[in-house]
Amino acid sequence: MAEVTVHNMPSVFVMQTEMPLSMVNDLNDYLDEYKEDQDKKSLADTLVGQISQGEQLLMDNDDSRVKEYSEFVCSLGADYVNFFFNNTGNVLKNPKAVTIDETWSVHSYEGDYNPIHDHGTKTIMGISTTGWTKVPQQILDQPTAGSPQYSLYQASGDCDGNIVFNYGRNELMNTERLRPPQSFVMKPEVGKLLVFPSWLQHMVYPFKGEGERRTVASNLNCWDVPKESLTTEKQNGNDS
Repeated sequence: MAEVTVHNMPSVFVMQTEMPLSMVNDLNDYLDEYKEDQDKKSLADTLVGQISQGEQLLMDNDDSRVKEYSEFVCSLGADYVNFFFNNTGNVLKNPKAVTIDETWSVHSYEGDYNPIHDHGTKTIMGISTTGWTKVPQQILDQPTAGSPQYSLYQASGDCDGNIVFNYGRNELMNTERLRPPQSFVMKPEVGKLLVFPSWLQHMVYPFKGEGERRTVASNLNCWDVPKESLTTEKQNGNDS
């Protein structure tokens, strides 16, 4: 066999991490209280989620129980930008300051779902995050996509409550045409948090049975850092 080189052509990066349990608990404490607040801000008129049993709420990033999460995702957003440029052979010409735009919660119950969509940010370069603080047991008990037990046949329900990312025309594997899938499925788990570019289309399947599937999501802006700010930092000895 002749010596060959295989060129892998990445289409998108999705980062995955875990929120500390204390952060999950703080977010749940905040949301449990906020859901009962008469002044809560619903996003039902601005988000595409088909949430008829639950609700979608704008969160306060300045609340002490949310602030740690806000700082956490901004730090991850900065990590994502650096990872992208380090792994695509490109140079980041202007350093970016990552700031939080909005944070919201999605409280889903049986039959609720989110059709395919993407997110918008105030900056052209935008990052989104989604994480889970509550997941019904029947979803946790399902096989994970990619495992031998996972199946979409015989009305298995294995994808119920899962999030799906689509980044091309080929949503499913097609071995006859040598087409790898250009989508992937993730099962929600308490504390799991994903970081991805805001343009990446995604959707959430409905689920059956009792329980709440609680999501906390954010959009992050990536601003150019003014050159004078960088000069000032160096003059102050902050370039270590």
